[in-house]
Amino acid sequence: MLEGLIDRIPMIFAVAIPAILAITLHEAAHGFVAMWRGDDTAWRLGRVTLNPLRHIDPLGTVVLPAVMYFTTGFVFGWAKPVPVNFGRLHHPRRDMVWVALAGPGVNFVLALVSAIIWGFTGPQGGATEMWFRAALEVSVLVNVVLMVFNMIPLPPLDGGRVAVGILPDALAFPLARLEKYGMLILIGAFFLLPFIGRELGMDLSVFSWVLGPPVDYMIELIRILSGN
Repeated sequence: MLEGLIDRIPMIFAVAIPAILAITLHEAAHGFVAMWRGDDTAWRLGRVTLNPLRHIDPLGTVVLPAVMYFTTGFVFGWAKPVPVNFGRLHHPRRDMVWVALAGPGVNFVLALVSAIIWGFTGPQGGATEMWFRAALEVSVLVNVVLMVFNMIPLPPLDGGRVAVGILPDALAFPLARLEKYGMLILIGAFFLLPFIGRELGMDLSVFSWVLGPPVDYMIELIRILSGN
């Protein structure tokens, strides 16, 4: 058993490193854009940094993404949220949208760059090149899933903040009030429902229903843009 685990260590790192980079840069981007738009809260707390130790949550950033990748093929995780005082932004409602889009935007760029670099690797390379090629493939998947998941229009996810910023007040205010229940809704939809479905012999995999088609679309778009 121990020998089998040791054999899997290179692949574990091939998953963990892209996941850490994706989540770290996602959070740092939020803090950077918030500082650019007038709120230096994240900067003063040392969160506008590329140091992953300032952002990672051991369970959500490393363990869970690796476990989900090996068991489901999907990747889900989180980092410590970057604090943003939206009231200090130059134009709070409009700038909230830019702050929210920064994280998914960085993930799209990382996925595209990973796909471009992947094109310079070959399937017949040595062990190191094969490991690097696998890590790049994971990077594309991790960044696309993180981007798509965060764009679900439910606060406190980035897509929810974007929706609150662009919808008319009659829709934005009720949506904003859902923020304190948002994570409970997500946990129920993505974890509890599939568990209940397995017990009942039903497919209630909301995760794949919601994320599957847009993830496939974005990976195909990245394949076209990168030429790979």
